[in-house]
Amino acid sequence: MDKRNLAFDKTNFILLLAGMVLVILGFILMGGSGTTETEFNPDIFSVRRIKVAPVVCFIGFVSMIYAIMRKPKETKEEDK
Repeated sequence: MDKRNLAFDKTNFILLLAGMVLVILGFILMGGSGTTETEFNPDIFSVRRIKVAPVVCFIGFVSMIYAIMRKPKETKEEDK
């Protein structure tokens, strides 16, 4: 298969993978135990869940968008 026909290069795929890892990490940071009917858990309003995790997810989504929009560099190949 000719490499000139591919829309993404190796860097695009690496950036997509890194963005996906960041999004998954953000969702993991949001997780935890919740509040029950009999007991209030103040951890649901922690800084990690309210501020850090959404910012990590946002950075992951932005990096994925950048990876999709990034144009691979053209390589000049001589005809054989």
